[in-house]
Amino acid sequence: MHTLKYGERKVIVELLCRDTGRTACIVAVPKTQKGRVQMQMLQPMTLLDVEIDVRPTAQLQHLRDVRMSSPFSTIPFMPEKLSIVLFIAEFLYHATRGEQRNEALFDYVENSILWLDGCTDSFANFHLVFMMRLARFIGFYPNVDEYQQGDFFDLRDAMFVDRAPSHPDYLSSADAERLHQLVRMDYNTMRLFRMSHDDRNRITEGIIRYYRLHVDGFPELRAFAVLKELWKN
Repeated sequence: MHTLKYGERKVIVELLCRDTGRTACIVAVPKTQKGRVQMQMLQPMTLLDVEIDVRPTAQLQHLRDVRMSSPFSTIPFMPEKLSIVLFIAEFLYHATRGEQRNEALFDYVENSILWLDGCTDSFANFHLVFMMRLARFIGFYPNVDEYQQGDFFDLRDAMFVDRAPSHPDYLSSADAERLHQLVRMDYNTMRLFRMSHDDRNRITEGIIRYYRLHVDGFPELRAFAVLKELWKN
């Protein structure tokens, strides 16, 4: 999900692992192409098989071996998909801090990225569906059964309400309806839901605000600036 240069020849790599959850590793950057860990393997959201020397008391683990699990066939070569993946990587980096072993969460993320790599078109709403469905795994998924047409969505209380809250953290009735439709979709059906460029960006901003209210330290996302420009015309 994230890499940070550490000294001259090392990087700190933040991984989401099926067995150990969020795991930070220290990796030596090889001087030649014969090194065990190549930097191209550590690009955002790359799916890897890794061998880690886990020491419970250590803040940084040692990455012993890395192999490509499922090499991407389209993501590196399609600017739209690559922009989405860079956004998802930054989003996950902040949304899953402190996450312990959660196999269901890992499988969801892995299957989602594989779906994006394999799809051929109609993926403009992918990041919206991904972010909302991820909330199922980290504890603040809204109760969509309570929705009534015309409701607002209270971002603080994660619930649909029949009148605008007294605070500013809510979605309008029009955007609450879009959110209600989103949480009922999956990747295969989201193509049936049409949204304008402005609507998509406004809903994205609303979901980011939602996470900022429910995840400690969740910041503004830098990759969103690039994502906002997609499908502008």
